[in-house]
Amino acid sequence: MSPEHESAGDPIPPKCEVIEVHVGELKQLFNAIDPSPFREKDLDPKAEEFIVSWAQDLRSDSRLALLVYLDRGVGRPEEAAILRDAIHQYFGQRATASRQRLRRLFRVGRTSLAIGITSLALSLIAGDFAAKLLRNTVGELLRESLLIGGWVAMWRPMEMFLYDWWPIRAEARLFDRLSLMPVRIAYTKDASSEAWRWDWPAVSPSDKAQRPSDSKLTVPPPHVPAAQKG
Repeated sequence: MSPEHESAGDPIPPKCEVIEVHVGELKQLFNAIDPSPFREKDLDPKAEEFIVSWAQDLRSDSRLALLVYLDRGVGRPEEAAILRDAIHQYFGQRATASRQRLRRLFRVGRTSLAIGITSLALSLIAGDFAAKLLRNTVGELLRESLLIGGWVAMWRPMEMFLYDWWPIRAEARLFDRLSLMPVRIAYTKDASSEAWRWDWPAVSPSDKAQRPSDSKLTVPPPHVPAAQKG
């Protein structure tokens, strides 16, 4: 971070991998069509993809921090803390969702494993029975076909327990790290600018300032002189 940039938010610890994002307004980081309160808004898909892909390229044990370069002056004193809380809550929810997905995968995997073992056992029994009953090439071919079919039934549960679960767990751990990272804002414009008034976090309607372009000029009615007495 350049020393001339005024900044606010969490201090960034030394030996920390810093993810840098450059935006014109803080609201660009969040999904514009999400009607939730700001602390509960989803991140914009492109912003999330950028942050997550940057974090994935780093070592899995490295400490993370987020530095947001903002093309406006300093706004409300609490905006850095609100931004941090919103980002932490979003990635915390993503971590929870990933663990729920992992639990569903294991639940489906256990059911699939039971079905697969049952299918394999029935295939072995049926194959041996066919081979003993026919005692010819057809019986042997039928037994081998049933054996292959039984192992095919085992393919999906084996894939779940050997390969599918660990990327989801890695994803949950990454979201955990993102949900705890320090968040800091570096302001790149003059603090005298009032652009923050129309950026997030928006003030309540009762004390929201109008944009100069949106202000209305009230024109007084023309003066009508009183009628003179006859």
